Amino acid sequence: MKPAQITRMISPPLSWSEIPWGEYYRAALEQQLAPWWPKLFGYHLLKIGTLSSQLATEKCGISHQVSVGMKGDNLQVIADPCCLPFAAKSVDACLLAHTLSFSSDPHRILREVDRVLVDDGWLILTGFNPTSLIGLGKLVPKLRNRLPYSSRMFSMMRMQDWLQLLNYEVLYENRSQILPWNRCGGLFLGKHLPVLGCLSIIVARKRTVPLTPTALRERSLRASWRGTVGATKSFRKRSD
Repeated sequence: MKPAQITRMISPPLSWSEIPWGEYYRAALEQQLAPWWPKLFGYHLLKIGTLSSQLATEKCGISHQVSVGMKGDNLQVIADPCCLPFAAKSVDACLLAHTLSFSSDPHRILREVDRVLVDDGWLILTGFNPTSLIGLGKLVPKLRNRLPYSSRMFSMMRMQDWLQLLNYEVLYENRSQILPWNRCGGLFLGKHLPVLGCLSIIVARKRTVPLTPTALRERSLRASWRGTVGATKSFRKRSD
């Protein structure tokens, strides 16, 4: 497996239209995320990256939405996603639409997002699927240096592993847009072969307690339970 951090810099596109069939990708992402926006509540939504700022989020339950990125037209804050100028635990939800795909250090971005997210905050990740037609384009010498084939592509399992290490609970994961040049993305193929979708979507929440209890925690819970049972039995004997 290739390391997540690389030395070369990747220039992200300034709009979806710079990516071949990018408007189809944008429409597919908006359709996939539409049922989730009304479920988000809080005070602040952070849209990290230029591509994130161009997704329609009007139906989101969070009214105050701030777009952050290095450069672009729809940004309110100019900043490096690896060093967000926000206080810890001050943001209720973060949207990273293909932000990791054009990052040289995706781990650092995720750690920074985890820092600013409140407990039980929402994290939405999207990216390109390596096991798709776009992934095959990386094998073609004349295409691998062009968008979107020049972007980084992480498998769904790998991104879920990153989120699990940060103690996030994945609520929704899906792949869509099997045919990039099709406005509908190949709906028939999408129902039977979703693993080949060009777009990967993950919706997760930040949890404050371990999703799987550790051995030390289990022993402490057992000891506490035994102490409670013992105290109950002694109280009953005294009452009798």
